[in-house]
Amino acid sequence: MTRPGKTCPGGARPGVTRLRRAAAAAVVALAAALAGPASATGASAAPAARTATEQTATAQTAVSAQAAVTLERVASFGPNPGALNMYVHRPASLPQNPPVVVALHGCTQSAQDYADHSGLPAVAARDGFLLVFAETTSANNIQSCFNWFQSGDNRRGQGEAASIRQMAAHAVSAYGADPARVHVTGLSAGGAMTSVMLATYPDVFRAGAVVAGLPYDCTKDKSPYTCMNPGVDLTPAAWAQRVRDAYPSHTGPWPRVAVWHGANDSTVVPRNADELRDQWTAVHGLSQTPSSTGTIGPNGTRHEEYRAADGTVAVEVNRVPGIGHGTPVDPGTGAEQCGTAGTYYPDSICSSHWISRFFGLGGGTGTPTPTPTPSPDPTSSPTPTAPPEAACWTGSNYQHVQAGRATTSGGYTYAKGSGQAMGLYNTYVTHTLKESPAGYFVLADDGCP
Repeated sequence: MTRPGKTCPGGARPGVTRLRRAAAAAVVALAAALAGPASATGASAAPAARTATEQTATAQTAVSAQAAVTLERVASFGPNPGALNMYVHRPASLPQNPPVVVALHGCTQSAQDYADHSGLPAVAARDGFLLVFAETTSANNIQSCFNWFQSGDNRRGQGEAASIRQMAAHAVSAYGADPARVHVTGLSAGGAMTSVMLATYPDVFRAGAVVAGLPYDCTKDKSPYTCMNPGVDLTPAAWAQRVRDAYPSHTGPWPRVAVWHGANDSTVVPRNADELRDQWTAVHGLSQTPSSTGTIGPNGTRHEEYRAADGTVAVEVNRVPGIGHGTPVDPGTGAEQCGTAGTYYPDSICSSHWISRFFGLGGGTGTPTPTPTPSPDPTSSPTPTAPPEAACWTGSNYQHVQAGRATTSGGYTYAKGSGQAMGLYNTYVTHTLKESPAGYFVLADDGCP
């Protein structure tokens, strides 16, 4: 049986169109109500109307001066309860039993759009892996978002999650891919769906990369809008339990997780990067204090590593400066460059390059290393440098919460990490926060080096 919003084999179910229109109206009304606290000049502007996954975007951007990536439509790949589309990109030369990367697009996007912009096909050709692009449509969600927030789609064996898992199985059976090297990554709604796949199918996915996404099952007791902005602050143990509850009989091993987030993201606020870190470090039984910190890429992306006892990077967090919501790309032909800039593809750093390295493809860090010290080879894993000097941030309590530097409870604001009281949650009260180490903030109103 299909769910409301799905299509039946013979056409639309009676009443689905009316339900969809009503749901769309509710989405717009809820999004219009999602505003920040009042400011000195009046109420803060509400974010643009959204679906339950991300801010409504402009239409897909065209790829300028570049031919579209060739994708192969897979008409039948097995049970498809989520009514998704499957596309495959096979580089010209693939090794025997290649690894697989499943890619999940964001709202208003498509498989073709993500293939054309993200840089993944170029990295796949270089590193030798098969690409699977899962695609949802407006028949599932009015803005073509993966339904990461619906229980019928974010549980093991159900809906869209089950369809994506089946695509991974088909890649193994039909294309000879290695079942022990299956990975997943996605942007925004696709990033949130990446969290779903890692939690619900830890026995299938070896590792994942969540780009501008959210922790798994945030919507268990919160609205999608709250999860996106201002975000939800739970203890690491509470977040980890939600992952364990997704597949209770699984006891490990758990997927390795990379988190990518723009420092200026106001659609899915940077707090979500911290909560994802808390969720997956706790799942792995690790501290939330990084084993090492440093910078990577041409733009000084802040890179944190959380290592297991054997030296493996179980979780990493990459905080990209100067960008908002999107998959970071760095157009060009250099060894660490890829992608085509466009709407939700900011010109910054080739995240797909570093994600492939994290997955252990093309000589990356997927296998355990003997010590926590990374290789100095610049083509290998990100090389941490000496911890950067303390970063200082001045802004209103509202701005600090939106940026993930502080949390709010009962109308009051508290510095992230130290828990220092900062006063009322509004745009009037202003503080300077010092961040050292990464993700730990203290009040520094009297001066910050």
